[in-house]
Amino acid sequence: MTLLDKILFLIVHFVDKHNFWHRLPVFFGLLYLGARRHLHQQYNLINVGRTPTGVRSNPTDYPYRTADGKYNDPFNEGAGSEFSFFGRNMMPVDQHNKSKKPDPMVVATKLLARRKFVDTGKQFNMIAASWIQFMVHDWIDHLEDTHQIELRAPEEVASECPLKSFKFYKSKKTPTGFYDIKTGHLNSRTPWWDGSVIYGSNAKVLQKVRTFKDGKLKLSEDGLIQQDENGKIISGDVRNTWAGLLSLQALFVQEHNAVCDALKKEYSELEDEDLYRHARLVTSAVIAKVHTIDWTVELLKTDTMHAGMRANWYGLLGKKFKDTFGHVGDSILSGVVGAKKTENYGVPYSLTEEFENLSRIGFTKQMVSMGHQACGALELWNYPVWMRDLVAQDVDGTDRPDHIDLAALEIYRDRERSVARYNQFRRSMLQIPISKWKDLTDDEEVIETLREVYGDDVEELDLLVGLMAEKKIKGFAISETAFFIFLVMAIRRLEADRFFTSNYNEETYTKKGLEWVNSTESLKNVLDRHYPEMTEKWMNSSSAFAVWDSSLEPHNPIPLYFRVPRQ
Repeated sequence: MTLLDKILFLIVHFVDKHNFWHRLPVFFGLLYLGARRHLHQQYNLINVGRTPTGVRSNPTDYPYRTADGKYNDPFNEGAGSEFSFFGRNMMPVDQHNKSKKPDPMVVATKLLARRKFVDTGKQFNMIAASWIQFMVHDWIDHLEDTHQIELRAPEEVASECPLKSFKFYKSKKTPTGFYDIKTGHLNSRTPWWDGSVIYGSNAKVLQKVRTFKDGKLKLSEDGLIQQDENGKIISGDVRNTWAGLLSLQALFVQEHNAVCDALKKEYSELEDEDLYRHARLVTSAVIAKVHTIDWTVELLKTDTMHAGMRANWYGLLGKKFKDTFGHVGDSILSGVVGAKKTENYGVPYSLTEEFENLSRIGFTKQMVSMGHQACGALELWNYPVWMRDLVAQDVDGTDRPDHIDLAALEIYRDRERSVARYNQFRRSMLQIPISKWKDLTDDEEVIETLREVYGDDVEELDLLVGLMAEKKIKGFAISETAFFIFLVMAIRRLEADRFFTSNYNEETYTKKGLEWVNSTESLKNVLDRHYPEMTEKWMNSSSAFAVWDSSLEPHNPIPLYFRVPRQ
Protein backbone atom coordinates (compact mmCIF):
# COMPACT_ATOMS: atom_id res chain seq x y z
CA MET A 1 0.00 0.00 0.00
CA THR A 2 1.06 3.57 -0.60
CA LEU A 3 1.37 5.84 2.44
CA LEU A 4 -1.96 7.49 1.59
CA ASP A 5 -3.68 4.12 1.28
CA LYS A 6 -2.23 3.00 4.61
CA ILE A 7 -3.66 6.10 6.28
CA LEU A 8 -7.05 5.54 4.63
CA PHE A 9 -7.00 1.89 5.70
CA LEU A 10 -6.29 2.84 9.33
CA ILE A 11 -9.19 5.32 9.29
CA VAL A 12 -11.54 2.76 7.73
CA HIS A 13 -10.38 0.08 10.17
CA PHE A 14 -10.99 2.39 13.15
CA VAL A 15 -14.52 3.17 11.97
CA ASP A 16 -15.20 -0.53 11.33
CA LYS A 17 -13.89 -1.55 14.74
CA HIS A 18 -16.39 0.75 16.42
CA ASN A 19 -19.11 -0.01 13.86
CA PHE A 20 -20.47 3.48 13.36
CA TRP A 21 -20.07 4.53 9.71
CA HIS A 22 -23.78 4.11 9.04
CA ARG A 23 -24.60 6.32 12.04
CA LEU A 24 -22.43 9.21 10.86
CA PRO A 25 -24.03 12.35 9.38
CA VAL A 26 -24.64 11.71 5.68
CA PHE A 27 -21.71 13.76 4.38
CA PHE A 28 -19.19 12.02 6.64
CA GLY A 29 -20.71 8.65 5.83
CA LEU A 30 -20.07 9.40 2.16
CA LEU A 31 -16.43 10.24 2.95
CA TYR A 32 -16.02 6.85 4.65
CA LEU A 33 -17.60 5.04 1.70
CA GLY A 34 -15.42 7.01 -0.70
CA ALA A 35 -12.28 5.98 1.18
CA ARG A 36 -13.35 2.35 1.33
CA ARG A 37 -14.29 2.28 -2.33
CA HIS A 38 -10.91 3.73 -3.27
CA LEU A 39 -9.17 0.93 -1.35
CA HIS A 40 -11.32 -1.73 -3.01
CA GLN A 41 -10.60 -0.24 -6.44
CA GLN A 42 -6.89 -0.48 -5.73
CA TYR A 43 -6.77 -3.90 -4.07
CA ASN A 44 -9.96 -5.80 -4.93
CA LEU A 45 -10.02 -5.78 -8.72
CA ILE A 46 -8.10 -8.73 -10.14
CA ASN A 47 -7.93 -9.63 -13.80
CA VAL A 48 -8.43 -13.23 -14.90
CA GLY A 49 -6.78 -14.19 -18.19
CA ARG A 50 -4.36 -12.31 -20.38
CA THR A 51 -5.03 -8.69 -21.22
CA PRO A 52 -4.70 -8.12 -24.97
CA THR A 53 -2.00 -5.57 -25.74
CA GLY A 54 -2.23 -3.30 -28.74
CA VAL A 55 -5.78 -4.41 -29.52
CA ARG A 56 -7.52 -1.07 -29.71
CA SER A 57 -10.59 0.11 -31.55
CA ASN A 58 -11.77 3.48 -32.78
CA PRO A 59 -14.99 4.47 -30.97
CA THR A 60 -16.24 6.20 -34.13
CA ASP A 61 -16.27 2.83 -35.90
CA TYR A 62 -18.79 1.49 -33.38
CA PRO A 63 -21.05 4.35 -32.16
CA TYR A 64 -23.51 1.74 -30.90
CA ARG A 65 -23.68 -1.31 -28.63
CA THR A 66 -22.59 -4.41 -30.51
CA ALA A 67 -24.51 -7.69 -30.31
CA ASP A 68 -21.76 -9.51 -28.37
CA GLY A 69 -20.56 -6.68 -26.14
CA LYS A 70 -17.29 -5.94 -27.96
CA TYR A 71 -15.73 -2.50 -28.42
CA ASN A 72 -17.18 -0.87 -25.30
CA ASP A 73 -13.61 -0.36 -24.07
CA PRO A 74 -11.55 1.38 -26.78
CA PHE A 75 -8.32 0.01 -25.27
CA ASN A 76 -9.47 -3.62 -25.03
CA GLU A 77 -11.97 -4.65 -27.67
CA GLY A 78 -12.92 -7.94 -25.96
CA ALA A 79 -13.50 -6.63 -22.45
CA GLY A 80 -17.00 -7.52 -21.23
CA SER A 81 -17.88 -9.44 -24.37
CA GLU A 82 -19.70 -12.77 -24.59
CA PHE A 83 -17.52 -15.61 -23.25
CA SER A 84 -15.01 -13.31 -21.56
CA PHE A 85 -13.67 -14.34 -18.14
CA PHE A 86 -15.28 -13.51 -14.84
CA GLY A 87 -12.89 -11.34 -12.86
CA ARG A 88 -12.08 -11.56 -9.17
CA ASN A 89 -12.32 -9.28 -6.17
CA MET A 90 -9.75 -11.43 -4.37
CA MET A 91 -7.46 -14.29 -5.21
CA PRO A 92 -9.29 -17.63 -5.60
CA VAL A 93 -9.23 -20.00 -2.64
CA ASP A 94 -8.96 -23.63 -3.75
CA GLN A 95 -11.70 -25.63 -2.02
CA HIS A 96 -11.47 -28.75 -4.19
CA ASN A 97 -10.76 -30.96 -1.19
CA LYS A 98 -13.48 -29.29 0.88
CA SER A 99 -16.25 -29.02 -1.72
CA LYS A 100 -18.50 -31.28 0.39
CA LYS A 101 -17.37 -30.24 3.87
CA PRO A 102 -19.72 -29.72 5.54
CA ASP A 103 -22.17 -31.40 3.20
CA PRO A 104 -24.08 -28.77 1.12
CA MET A 105 -27.41 -30.53 1.70
CA VAL A 106 -26.82 -30.47 5.44
CA VAL A 107 -26.05 -26.74 5.32
CA ALA A 108 -29.12 -26.10 3.16
CA THR A 109 -31.45 -28.13 5.37
CA LYS A 110 -30.26 -26.98 8.79
CA LEU A 111 -29.50 -23.33 8.10
CA LEU A 112 -31.23 -22.15 4.94
CA ALA A 113 -34.53 -24.03 4.42
CA ARG A 114 -37.61 -21.95 5.23
CA ARG A 115 -39.40 -22.58 8.50
CA LYS A 116 -41.89 -19.73 8.13
CA PHE A 117 -42.06 -16.90 5.63
CA VAL A 118 -40.24 -13.75 6.75
CA ASP A 119 -40.76 -10.73 4.52
CA THR A 120 -39.19 -7.30 4.20
CA GLY A 121 -42.23 -5.45 5.48
CA LYS A 122 -43.12 -2.50 3.25
CA GLN A 123 -39.55 -1.93 2.03
CA PHE A 124 -39.20 -4.31 -0.92
CA ASN A 125 -41.84 -5.98 -3.08
CA MET A 126 -41.86 -8.83 -5.59
CA ILE A 127 -41.16 -6.43 -8.45
CA ALA A 128 -37.90 -5.58 -6.68
CA ALA A 129 -37.08 -9.29 -6.35
CA SER A 130 -37.89 -9.77 -10.04
CA TRP A 131 -35.72 -6.79 -10.93
CA ILE A 132 -32.51 -8.30 -9.58
CA GLN A 133 -33.17 -11.46 -11.59
CA PHE A 134 -33.78 -9.19 -14.60
CA MET A 135 -30.31 -7.73 -13.95
CA VAL A 136 -28.63 -11.10 -13.39
CA HIS A 137 -30.00 -12.28 -16.73
CA ASP A 138 -28.46 -9.14 -18.23
CA TRP A 139 -25.01 -9.76 -16.73
CA ILE A 140 -24.11 -13.27 -15.61
CA ASP A 141 -24.28 -16.92 -16.63
CA HIS A 142 -21.42 -19.35 -16.08
CA LEU A 143 -20.50 -21.61 -18.95
CA GLU A 144 -21.15 -25.21 -17.91
CA ASP A 145 -19.14 -28.36 -18.50
CA THR A 146 -20.65 -31.45 -20.12
CA HIS A 147 -19.79 -33.52 -17.03
CA GLN A 148 -22.57 -34.09 -14.48
CA ILE A 149 -22.01 -34.67 -10.79
CA GLU A 150 -24.44 -35.75 -8.09
CA LEU A 151 -25.11 -34.65 -4.54
CA ARG A 152 -26.83 -37.10 -2.18
CA ALA A 153 -28.52 -36.15 1.06
CA PRO A 154 -26.78 -37.65 4.12
CA GLU A 155 -28.97 -39.84 6.29
CA GLU A 156 -29.19 -37.22 9.04
CA VAL A 157 -31.15 -34.80 6.80
CA ALA A 158 -32.53 -37.06 4.04
CA SER A 159 -36.06 -37.10 5.48
CA GLU A 160 -36.16 -33.27 5.40
CA CYS A 161 -34.83 -32.84 1.86
CA PRO A 162 -37.34 -32.51 -1.02
CA LEU A 163 -34.74 -34.26 -3.19
CA LYS A 164 -32.77 -37.21 -1.80
CA SER A 165 -30.20 -36.59 -4.52
CA PHE A 166 -29.80 -34.40 -7.59
CA LYS A 167 -27.51 -34.05 -10.59
CA PHE A 168 -26.14 -30.91 -12.19
CA TYR A 169 -23.41 -29.81 -14.57
CA LYS A 170 -20.10 -28.58 -13.25
CA SER A 171 -18.93 -25.06 -14.00
CA LYS A 172 -16.53 -25.28 -16.91
CA LYS A 173 -12.93 -24.43 -16.05
CA THR A 174 -10.97 -22.74 -18.82
CA PRO A 175 -7.18 -22.20 -18.93
CA THR A 176 -6.36 -18.50 -18.70
CA GLY A 177 -2.88 -18.65 -20.23
CA PHE A 178 -1.77 -16.60 -17.24
CA TYR A 179 0.62 -17.68 -14.51
CA ASP A 180 -1.14 -15.99 -11.60
CA ILE A 181 -4.63 -17.49 -11.90
CA LYS A 182 -4.28 -20.55 -14.09
CA THR A 183 -7.96 -21.35 -14.72
CA GLY A 184 -11.12 -19.27 -14.73
CA HIS A 185 -14.77 -19.33 -15.69
CA LEU A 186 -16.33 -17.85 -18.80
CA ASN A 187 -19.45 -15.66 -18.81
CA SER A 188 -21.90 -16.60 -21.56
CA ARG A 189 -23.73 -13.28 -21.14
CA THR A 190 -22.37 -9.78 -21.72
CA PRO A 191 -21.72 -8.17 -18.31
CA TRP A 192 -22.19 -4.59 -19.52
CA TRP A 193 -25.35 -2.68 -18.72
CA ASP A 194 -26.42 -3.23 -22.32
CA GLY A 195 -29.94 -4.65 -21.96
CA SER A 196 -28.87 -8.06 -23.26
CA VAL A 197 -31.71 -9.57 -21.20
CA ILE A 198 -34.01 -8.28 -23.99
CA TYR A 199 -31.55 -7.95 -26.89
CA GLY A 200 -29.40 -11.07 -26.43
CA SER A 201 -25.65 -11.51 -26.07
CA ASN A 202 -24.87 -12.41 -29.67
CA ALA A 203 -25.99 -11.71 -33.23
CA LYS A 204 -28.00 -14.93 -33.53
CA VAL A 205 -30.34 -14.04 -30.67
CA LEU A 206 -30.53 -10.40 -31.77
CA GLN A 207 -31.78 -11.53 -35.18
CA LYS A 208 -34.62 -13.42 -33.50
CA VAL A 209 -35.89 -10.55 -31.36
CA ARG A 210 -35.87 -7.77 -33.98
CA THR A 211 -38.72 -6.97 -36.36
CA PHE A 212 -36.37 -5.10 -38.75
CA LYS A 213 -39.02 -2.43 -39.12
CA ASP A 214 -38.63 1.03 -37.57
CA GLY A 215 -35.95 -0.31 -35.20
CA LYS A 216 -38.45 -2.23 -33.08
CA LEU A 217 -38.35 -5.51 -31.17
CA LYS A 218 -40.97 -8.25 -31.42
CA LEU A 219 -43.92 -7.95 -29.04
CA SER A 220 -47.29 -9.67 -28.99
CA GLU A 221 -50.49 -7.70 -29.54
CA ASP A 222 -51.33 -7.83 -25.83
CA GLY A 223 -48.03 -6.17 -24.94
CA LEU A 224 -46.29 -9.36 -23.78
CA ILE A 225 -43.24 -11.25 -25.00
CA GLN A 226 -43.94 -13.17 -28.21
CA GLN A 227 -43.71 -16.95 -28.41
CA ASP A 228 -42.42 -19.01 -31.33
CA GLU A 229 -44.16 -21.96 -33.00
CA ASN A 230 -42.88 -24.26 -30.22
CA GLY A 231 -44.29 -22.10 -27.43
CA LYS A 232 -40.89 -20.75 -26.35
CA ILE A 233 -40.56 -17.06 -25.63
CA ILE A 234 -38.67 -14.82 -28.05
CA SER A 235 -36.40 -12.63 -25.97
CA GLY A 236 -32.76 -11.86 -25.35
CA ASP A 237 -32.55 -14.35 -22.51
CA VAL A 238 -34.98 -17.24 -22.09
CA ARG A 239 -33.33 -19.39 -19.42
CA ASN A 240 -35.04 -20.09 -16.08
CA THR A 241 -37.72 -17.46 -16.60
CA TRP A 242 -40.98 -16.86 -14.73
CA ALA A 243 -43.84 -14.35 -14.70
CA GLY A 244 -41.93 -11.65 -12.80
CA LEU A 245 -38.97 -11.71 -15.16
CA LEU A 246 -41.22 -11.94 -18.23
CA SER A 247 -43.15 -8.87 -17.07
CA LEU A 248 -40.01 -6.76 -16.90
CA GLN A 249 -38.75 -8.07 -20.23
CA ALA A 250 -42.09 -7.14 -21.82
CA LEU A 251 -42.09 -3.70 -20.19
CA PHE A 252 -38.66 -2.79 -21.53
CA VAL A 253 -39.41 -4.11 -24.99
CA GLN A 254 -42.36 -1.69 -24.88
CA GLU A 255 -39.94 1.01 -23.71
CA HIS A 256 -37.55 0.28 -26.57
CA ASN A 257 -40.36 0.43 -29.12
CA ALA A 258 -41.70 3.67 -27.64
CA VAL A 259 -38.23 5.22 -27.94
CA CYS A 260 -38.17 4.11 -31.60
CA ASP A 261 -41.51 5.88 -32.20
CA ALA A 262 -40.27 9.07 -30.51
CA LEU A 263 -37.01 9.08 -32.47
CA LYS A 264 -38.74 8.41 -35.79
CA LYS A 265 -41.13 11.29 -35.15
CA GLU A 266 -38.24 13.61 -34.29
CA TYR A 267 -35.79 12.41 -36.95
CA SER A 268 -37.77 11.13 -39.93
CA GLU A 269 -34.59 10.41 -41.89
CA LEU A 270 -33.44 7.65 -39.52
CA GLU A 271 -33.64 4.13 -40.95
CA ASP A 272 -34.42 0.87 -39.15
CA GLU A 273 -30.82 0.13 -38.10
CA ASP A 274 -30.19 3.63 -36.75
CA LEU A 275 -33.48 3.66 -34.87
CA TYR A 276 -32.66 0.29 -33.31
CA ARG A 277 -29.14 1.33 -32.28
CA HIS A 278 -30.18 4.63 -30.71
CA ALA A 279 -33.18 3.06 -28.96
CA ARG A 280 -30.98 0.34 -27.48
CA LEU A 281 -28.58 2.91 -26.07
CA VAL A 282 -31.47 4.89 -24.54
CA THR A 283 -33.28 1.85 -23.12
CA SER A 284 -30.10 0.40 -21.63
CA ALA A 285 -29.34 3.74 -19.99
CA VAL A 286 -32.88 3.89 -18.56
CA ILE A 287 -32.39 0.39 -17.08
CA ALA A 288 -29.05 1.42 -15.56
CA LYS A 289 -30.50 4.61 -14.13
CA VAL A 290 -33.53 2.88 -12.60
CA HIS A 291 -31.23 0.34 -10.95
CA THR A 292 -28.85 3.03 -9.65
CA ILE A 293 -31.14 5.70 -8.23
CA ASP A 294 -34.39 3.81 -7.66
CA TRP A 295 -33.97 0.07 -6.99
CA THR A 296 -30.74 0.44 -5.00
CA VAL A 297 -32.14 3.28 -2.90
CA GLU A 298 -34.98 0.98 -1.81
CA LEU A 299 -32.57 -1.93 -1.19
CA LEU A 300 -30.32 0.21 1.01
CA LYS A 301 -32.91 2.51 2.49
CA THR A 302 -30.85 5.11 4.32
CA ASP A 303 -30.19 8.78 3.67
CA THR A 304 -26.49 8.07 3.20
CA MET A 305 -27.13 5.55 0.41
CA HIS A 306 -29.79 7.78 -1.14
CA ALA A 307 -27.18 10.52 -1.38
CA GLY A 308 -24.45 8.12 -2.51
CA MET A 309 -26.38 6.50 -5.35
CA ARG A 310 -27.63 9.81 -6.73
CA ALA A 311 -24.04 11.09 -6.54
CA ASN A 312 -22.95 8.15 -8.70
CA TRP A 313 -25.24 9.42 -11.47
CA TYR A 314 -25.40 13.19 -10.89
CA GLY A 315 -22.43 13.96 -8.62
CA LEU A 316 -22.39 15.85 -5.33
CA LEU A 317 -23.62 18.99 -7.09
CA GLY A 318 -26.87 17.23 -7.92
CA LYS A 319 -29.32 16.90 -10.81
CA LYS A 320 -30.40 20.55 -11.03
CA PHE A 321 -26.82 21.75 -11.35
CA LYS A 322 -25.96 19.10 -13.94
CA ASP A 323 -29.11 19.81 -15.96
CA THR A 324 -28.22 23.52 -16.00
CA PHE A 325 -24.46 23.51 -16.50
CA GLY A 326 -23.72 20.02 -17.81
CA HIS A 327 -20.87 17.81 -16.61
CA VAL A 328 -18.49 20.09 -14.71
CA GLY A 329 -15.23 18.95 -13.14
CA ASP A 330 -14.69 15.34 -12.17
CA SER A 331 -17.02 12.44 -11.39
CA ILE A 332 -17.20 13.43 -7.72
CA LEU A 333 -18.82 16.76 -8.55
CA SER A 334 -20.87 15.75 -11.60
CA GLY A 335 -21.16 11.97 -11.40
CA VAL A 336 -19.78 9.17 -13.51
CA VAL A 337 -22.36 9.51 -16.29
CA GLY A 338 -21.02 11.89 -18.93
CA ALA A 339 -17.43 11.81 -17.65
CA LYS A 340 -14.75 12.61 -20.23
CA LYS A 341 -13.15 9.16 -20.18
CA THR A 342 -13.70 5.60 -19.03
CA GLU A 343 -11.95 4.23 -15.95
CA ASN A 344 -11.14 0.57 -15.29
CA TYR A 345 -8.33 0.99 -12.70
CA GLY A 346 -5.95 -1.03 -14.84
CA VAL A 347 -8.19 -4.13 -14.85
CA PRO A 348 -10.32 -5.00 -17.90
CA TYR A 349 -14.02 -4.73 -17.12
CA SER A 350 -15.86 -7.87 -16.07
CA LEU A 351 -18.26 -8.93 -13.39
CA THR A 352 -16.75 -11.02 -10.62
CA GLU A 353 -17.31 -14.47 -9.16
CA GLU A 354 -17.87 -13.06 -5.71
CA PHE A 355 -21.59 -10.83 -6.96
CA GLU A 356 -45.72 -19.50 -15.85
CA ASN A 357 -47.60 -18.34 -18.50
CA LEU A 358 -48.15 -14.63 -18.17
CA SER A 359 -50.72 -14.28 -20.98
CA ARG A 360 -53.47 -15.89 -18.85
CA ILE A 361 -53.03 -13.24 -16.19
CA GLY A 362 -52.19 -10.15 -18.19
CA PHE A 363 -49.46 -7.59 -17.51
CA THR A 364 -51.45 -5.26 -15.27
CA LYS A 365 -52.77 -7.92 -12.90
CA GLN A 366 -49.32 -9.50 -12.64
CA MET A 367 -47.56 -6.21 -11.94
CA VAL A 368 -50.17 -5.00 -9.45
CA SER A 369 -50.04 -8.34 -7.65
CA MET A 370 -46.25 -8.21 -7.35
CA GLY A 371 -46.38 -4.56 -6.35
CA HIS A 372 -48.57 -5.32 -3.35
CA GLN A 373 -46.65 -8.40 -2.18
CA ALA A 374 -43.55 -8.02 -0.02
CA CYS A 375 -40.63 -10.22 -1.00
CA GLY A 376 -38.83 -12.63 1.30
CA ALA A 377 -36.06 -11.32 3.53
CA LEU A 378 -32.45 -12.44 3.08
CA GLU A 379 -32.14 -14.29 6.36
CA LEU A 380 -31.39 -17.76 7.63
CA TRP A 381 -34.26 -20.27 7.53
CA ASN A 382 -36.07 -18.34 4.80
CA TYR A 383 -35.02 -20.12 1.58
CA PRO A 384 -38.22 -21.09 -0.29
CA VAL A 385 -38.92 -24.81 -0.09
CA TRP A 386 -40.06 -24.95 -3.74
CA MET A 387 -36.59 -23.80 -4.79
CA ARG A 388 -35.20 -27.01 -3.33
CA ASP A 389 -37.06 -29.03 -5.98
CA LEU A 390 -36.61 -26.81 -8.99
CA VAL A 391 -36.80 -27.51 -12.72
CA ALA A 392 -33.61 -26.13 -14.28
CA GLN A 393 -33.35 -25.13 -17.94
CA ASP A 394 -30.82 -25.13 -20.75
CA VAL A 395 -29.80 -21.84 -22.34
CA ASP A 396 -32.52 -22.25 -24.98
CA GLY A 397 -35.25 -22.48 -22.33
CA THR A 398 -35.70 -26.26 -22.57
CA ASP A 399 -36.49 -27.96 -19.25
CA ARG A 400 -33.84 -30.31 -17.97
CA PRO A 401 -34.91 -33.75 -16.75
CA ASP A 402 -33.04 -33.44 -13.43
CA HIS A 403 -34.55 -31.23 -10.74
CA ILE A 404 -32.11 -29.38 -8.47
CA ASP A 405 -31.90 -28.29 -4.85
CA LEU A 406 -30.95 -24.67 -5.46
CA ALA A 407 -30.05 -23.95 -1.82
CA ALA A 408 -27.56 -26.83 -1.68
CA LEU A 409 -26.29 -26.02 -5.17
CA GLU A 410 -25.51 -22.42 -4.21
CA ILE A 411 -23.35 -23.64 -1.33
CA TYR A 412 -21.55 -26.07 -3.65
CA ARG A 413 -21.07 -23.50 -6.43
CA ASP A 414 -19.21 -21.03 -4.19
CA ARG A 415 -16.78 -23.77 -3.19
CA GLU A 416 -16.45 -25.11 -6.73
CA ARG A 417 -15.66 -21.65 -8.10
CA SER A 418 -13.00 -21.01 -5.43
CA VAL A 419 -14.93 -18.20 -3.73
CA ALA A 420 -13.50 -17.65 -0.25
CA ARG A 421 -15.46 -18.67 2.82
CA TYR A 422 -16.97 -15.97 5.00
CA ASN A 423 -14.02 -15.05 7.22
CA GLN A 424 -11.40 -15.07 4.47
CA PHE A 425 -13.81 -13.13 2.29
CA ARG A 426 -14.04 -10.42 4.94
CA ARG A 427 -10.26 -10.27 5.38
CA SER A 428 -9.81 -9.87 1.64
CA MET A 429 -12.39 -7.08 1.62
CA LEU A 430 -10.43 -5.26 4.36
CA GLN A 431 -13.08 -6.08 6.97
CA ILE A 432 -12.61 -7.40 10.47
CA PRO A 433 -13.14 -11.20 10.58
CA ILE A 434 -15.20 -12.89 13.28
CA SER A 435 -13.39 -14.86 15.99
CA LYS A 436 -16.47 -16.53 17.50
CA TRP A 437 -20.09 -17.12 16.51
CA LYS A 438 -21.22 -14.39 18.89
CA ASP A 439 -19.48 -11.86 16.65
CA LEU A 440 -21.83 -12.85 13.84
CA THR A 441 -25.19 -12.98 15.62
CA ASP A 442 -26.85 -12.68 19.02
CA ASP A 443 -29.44 -15.35 18.19
CA GLU A 444 -28.68 -18.31 20.46
CA GLU A 445 -30.59 -20.77 18.28
CA VAL A 446 -28.57 -19.72 15.25
CA ILE A 447 -25.33 -20.04 17.22
CA GLU A 448 -26.30 -23.52 18.38
CA THR A 449 -27.11 -24.62 14.82
CA LEU A 450 -23.89 -23.11 13.46
CA ARG A 451 -21.95 -25.15 16.02
CA GLU A 452 -23.89 -28.24 15.05
CA VAL A 453 -22.96 -27.79 11.37
CA TYR A 454 -19.49 -26.22 11.56
CA GLY A 455 -18.30 -27.05 15.08
CA ASP A 456 -16.34 -24.20 16.64
CA ASP A 457 -14.31 -23.50 13.50
CA VAL A 458 -15.56 -20.12 12.29
CA GLU A 459 -13.15 -20.34 9.34
CA GLU A 460 -15.32 -23.08 7.80
CA LEU A 461 -18.43 -20.88 7.66
CA ASP A 462 -19.77 -20.69 4.10
CA LEU A 463 -20.05 -17.23 2.60
CA LEU A 464 -23.77 -17.51 1.80
CA VAL A 465 -24.62 -18.61 5.34
CA GLY A 466 -22.56 -15.80 6.82
CA LEU A 467 -24.29 -13.22 4.64
CA MET A 468 -27.71 -14.48 5.76
CA ALA A 469 -26.74 -14.67 9.46
CA GLU A 470 -24.96 -11.34 9.72
CA LYS A 471 -26.54 -8.52 11.72
CA LYS A 472 -27.99 -6.02 9.25
CA ILE A 473 -27.66 -2.27 9.25
CA LYS A 474 -31.01 -0.59 9.84
CA GLY A 475 -32.63 0.00 6.45
CA PHE A 476 -30.39 -2.48 4.58
CA ALA A 477 -32.06 -5.47 2.91
CA ILE A 478 -28.61 -7.08 2.42
CA SER A 479 -25.68 -7.64 4.75
CA GLU A 480 -22.85 -5.15 5.15
CA THR A 481 -20.36 -7.69 3.76
CA ALA A 482 -22.42 -8.10 0.58
CA PHE A 483 -22.82 -4.33 0.38
CA PHE A 484 -19.06 -3.73 0.20
CA ILE A 485 -18.82 -5.89 -2.94
CA PHE A 486 -21.75 -3.88 -4.29
CA LEU A 487 -19.89 -0.66 -3.38
CA VAL A 488 -16.99 -1.39 -5.71
CA MET A 489 -18.91 -3.11 -8.52
CA ALA A 490 -21.97 -0.86 -8.87
CA ILE A 491 -20.07 2.21 -10.01
CA ARG A 492 -17.68 0.10 -12.12
CA ARG A 493 -20.48 -0.85 -14.50
CA LEU A 494 -20.83 2.87 -15.26
CA GLU A 495 -17.19 4.00 -15.10
CA ALA A 496 -15.80 1.35 -17.47
CA ASP A 497 -18.45 1.80 -20.17
CA ARG A 498 -17.85 4.50 -22.79
CA PHE A 499 -21.59 4.70 -23.48
CA PHE A 500 -22.06 6.07 -19.95
CA THR A 501 -18.91 8.24 -20.01
CA SER A 502 -17.04 9.56 -23.07
CA ASN A 503 -19.81 8.65 -25.53
CA TYR A 504 -22.74 9.73 -23.36
CA ASN A 505 -23.61 12.66 -25.62
CA GLU A 506 -26.10 13.90 -28.21
CA GLU A 507 -23.97 12.68 -31.11
CA THR A 508 -24.24 9.08 -29.89
CA TYR A 509 -27.69 9.06 -28.28
CA THR A 510 -29.37 11.94 -30.18
CA LYS A 511 -30.69 14.99 -28.33
CA LYS A 512 -34.14 13.39 -27.99
CA GLY A 513 -32.57 10.20 -26.64
CA LEU A 514 -30.64 12.01 -23.89
CA GLU A 515 -33.78 13.95 -22.95
CA TRP A 516 -35.61 10.61 -22.59
CA VAL A 517 -32.97 9.24 -20.20
CA ASN A 518 -32.68 12.49 -18.25
CA SER A 519 -36.42 12.74 -17.68
CA THR A 520 -36.62 9.17 -16.33
CA GLU A 521 -35.88 8.92 -12.61
CA SER A 522 -37.59 5.68 -11.60
CA LEU A 523 -39.41 2.53 -12.67
CA LYS A 524 -42.62 4.38 -11.80
CA ASN A 525 -41.84 6.85 -14.62
CA VAL A 526 -41.52 3.92 -17.05
CA LEU A 527 -44.80 2.39 -15.85
CA ASP A 528 -46.49 5.80 -16.07
CA ARG A 529 -45.52 6.00 -19.73
CA HIS A 530 -47.08 2.66 -20.66
CA TYR A 531 -49.75 2.00 -17.99
CA PRO A 532 -50.75 5.37 -16.47
CA GLU A 533 -54.12 4.04 -15.30
CA MET A 534 -52.40 1.27 -13.34
CA THR A 535 -50.08 3.49 -11.32
CA GLU A 536 -52.78 6.08 -10.71
CA LYS A 537 -55.23 3.50 -9.40
CA TRP A 538 -52.98 1.06 -7.54
CA MET A 539 -49.71 2.71 -6.50
CA ASN A 540 -49.48 4.85 -3.40
CA SER A 541 -45.76 4.38 -2.72
CA SER A 542 -43.14 6.78 -4.08
CA SER A 543 -41.16 3.89 -5.60
CA ALA A 544 -42.51 0.99 -7.67
CA PHE A 545 -40.09 -1.26 -5.73
CA ALA A 546 -41.68 -0.55 -2.33
CA VAL A 547 -44.95 -2.27 -1.40
CA TRP A 548 -47.53 -0.24 -3.30
CA ASP A 549 -49.88 0.41 -0.39
CA SER A 550 -47.09 1.78 1.83
CA SER A 551 -47.23 5.35 3.06
CA LEU A 552 -45.21 8.08 1.44
CA GLU A 553 -42.05 9.21 3.24
CA PRO A 554 -42.73 12.37 5.27
CA HIS A 555 -41.05 15.50 3.93
CA ASN A 556 -37.68 16.20 5.54
CA PRO A 557 -36.73 19.89 5.30
CA ILE A 558 -33.08 19.20 6.19
CA PRO A 559 -30.83 19.08 3.08
CA LEU A 560 -29.80 15.51 2.34
CA TYR A 561 -26.05 15.89 2.96
CA PHE A 562 -26.64 17.39 6.40
CA ARG A 563 -28.99 14.73 7.73
CA VAL A 564 -28.14 12.42 10.60
CA PRO A 565 -29.33 8.83 10.07
CA ARG A 566 -32.18 7.63 12.27
CA GLN A 567 -30.95 5.17 14.88
